[in-house]
Amino acid sequence: MFRERLQALPDAFEPFSPGWPAADRDKWSSLPEEYAARLTKAAENCPAAWPALSANAYLAFSRNGDRIGYETPYMQRRRMLNALALGECIAGDGRYLDRIIDGAMLIAEESGWQLPAHNVYIRDAKVLPLPDPRRPVVDLFAAETGAELAVLTSLFEAELNAVTPMIVARLDCEVSRRVIRPYLEEHFWWMGRGEEPMNNWTAWCTQNVLLAAFSRPFDHQTRLSVVQKAAASLDFFLKDYGDDGACEEGVLYYRHAGLCLFNALNILATVAPDAFAPLFREQKIRNMAEFIASMHVGDDRYFNFADSSARAGFCGAREYLFGKAVGSTLLADFAAADWKASPEPDAPEEINLFYRLQGAMTASELAAHQAPRPTPEDCFFPSIGLMVARNERYALAVKAGDNGDSHNHNDTGSFTLYKDGKPFLIDVGVETYTARTFSPRRYEIWTMQSAYHNLPSFGGVMQQDGETFAARDVRVSLSNEAARISMDLAGAYPREAGVKTYCRTVTFTKDRGIDITDICDAEKPATLSLMVAIKPELVEGRITLAGLGEIAVEGGGMPEVEAIAITDQRLRAAWPDTLYRIQIPLGAKTLRLLIN
Repeated sequence: MFRERLQALPDAFEPFSPGWPAADRDKWSSLPEEYAARLTKAAENCPAAWPALSANAYLAFSRNGDRIGYETPYMQRRRMLNALALGECIAGDGRYLDRIIDGAMLIAEESGWQLPAHNVYIRDAKVLPLPDPRRPVVDLFAAETGAELAVLTSLFEAELNAVTPMIVARLDCEVSRRVIRPYLEEHFWWMGRGEEPMNNWTAWCTQNVLLAAFSRPFDHQTRLSVVQKAAASLDFFLKDYGDDGACEEGVLYYRHAGLCLFNALNILATVAPDAFAPLFREQKIRNMAEFIASMHVGDDRYFNFADSSARAGFCGAREYLFGKAVGSTLLADFAAADWKASPEPDAPEEINLFYRLQGAMTASELAAHQAPRPTPEDCFFPSIGLMVARNERYALAVKAGDNGDSHNHNDTGSFTLYKDGKPFLIDVGVETYTARTFSPRRYEIWTMQSAYHNLPSFGGVMQQDGETFAARDVRVSLSNEAARISMDLAGAYPREAGVKTYCRTVTFTKDRGIDITDICDAEKPATLSLMVAIKPELVEGRITLAGLGEIAVEGGGMPEVEAIAITDQRLRAAWPDTLYRIQIPLGAKTLRLLIN
C-alpha cells in the first residue's frame, strides 16, 4: 500500500511543522483558558531537581529483571521536559528556558536512549547489560526521545540560538547520531522483512523517525531514504492486520499501533500530499481507526484482551484527528465526547511532545464539538475472532481466535461482560512488565493463563500458547434482536487435557439477557473458572454479585471461591485490592450460565 505510492513522490518535500513555534503568541494565546491554566500549573509544579539515571539502575534489568528502577526516572525526565516546554509556550517570556536547556542537554548526555529491556540488536536475543554509545539501538523510546528533542528544537530554535547556537547544534547532532543514521544504516527487527510478524513497534518507531527527520532540516536525500524505508516498514506492519482493522494486541496498543500509523501517514501526507494523502481513503485504514470506538464500554473502561488494562484511558486529539482524516463521524464524535469526559485532557503523563502539541492545537476545536457520544453497532472482527454486542444495560465481548497473538494471553473462547458500565465478568489484564513478561517464562504469570480467564480447565490442564491452539468451527450471527457466537474450544488445549470437544455458545438476546452454554466431552474432569471483581455470594444454582446481579447455574457442582490479593501497581489501577475466581465443577456434560 505505502510502497505503491512512492512512485508519486515529489521532487521536493513540502514543509512540515510539528506545532506552533513558541514565538507565535497569537496561536498560543488562543488556547481555552482552563486548558492553558493546566499547562501552566504543570510547569510550575515540576520538581526542582532532574532525576538521576544511574548505571546500576540500568544494570538491574539484566541482573534481576527490574524495569521500574530505571524506567521511572527515565520517563520522568521526558515528562518534565514536556511540561516545561508547554509552560514556556504559554508564558512566552523565557521563564522556563534555562530549565528546558538543562533537561534537553541531560537527555543528550545519556549513554543510551534505549530502555534496558530493549538493549539488543537481534530480536529476542539476550539484552546487553549497558548501552554501547558507539552503536546506538533504535527502540521504541530511543526513537521517541529523538522525536521529542527534534520537536522541542523546532519549537524553540530562535530562543535556544539566542542563548548559544551550540545547543541546537548539539541536539541536532544527537538526533542524527542516535536515530537517523542507525535507522538508515542498520536493520532492526521492527523494520520488517518478508513475512516476519510485526507489532506496534513498527508503526510507533517509524512515526517517531519520520517526526525527527521532518522536524529538523535534514537534507533531501536523507529524508527521501527515510521515507522509502518507512513506506516499506508500514507495509510490513499492515500485512499483519485483517481488513477488519482489529488490533490483536488489544486496546492499549491501539494507541501505539493504529494511532502511530495515523501520525506516520499524517506526516507523509503533509510532506508528499499527492503521494500519500489518498491512503486516508482506504477502507482498511478507516477500520483500523474505528476499532477503539467499538471496544469502548464506558468512562475509561474497555474490553481488554491481551496486554491491556481494563482502564485504558480516555481518547482525545489523536483519535479525533484520525477520525477526521478518514472521514469517520463515529470516531470523531466519540473522541470529542471522551476528551470532554477526561479528567486530564492535557495528557500530562504522555512523553511524546508531538502528541501533546496536537492536543493543545486541537483543544479549542474539541471544546466546541457538540455531537453526542455515539453508540457503536454490534460487530464481529473475523481476523481475531472477536464479537462485541450491546444493549442499554449490558456490554459483552467474546473472543474466539487463537493463542498466537502479539501480547497473547491464553484466552481463546473467554468472554467479558459489563452491566451498566460496571465490570461483571472480567478480564484481569496484565501486571507490571518485568523480564519474565517477554520471555519463555511468560505463561508462568497467572494473568496470562486460561485458568484465570472465563474458561475451563481439565484435570488442572490449561490452554497452550501458540497459533495452532485455536477455536474451531466459529459461527457468528448478529441482528437487532440478538448476537450469537459458537465455537469448539478443544483445539486450544494440549493433548494431555484429553478434550474431545468443548462447544461454547454465547447468546445475547437483547430483550432477555445472556445465555452461555458449554457442552463438554473430555477424558478429565472439567472445571470452569469465572473471574469477578466483587466477592460473590453462592447458593446452590446461583451466584450473586451484590449490586450487579445474578448468574443462574445449571449443570454444575457447588462452586468454590478463591480470593486473589491484588498488589501489583498496574493491576491496582484497574481493580480493587481483591479479585475472586469462582470455580464450577461440571457436574454433567452441559453447563449453562443465565444472566438477565
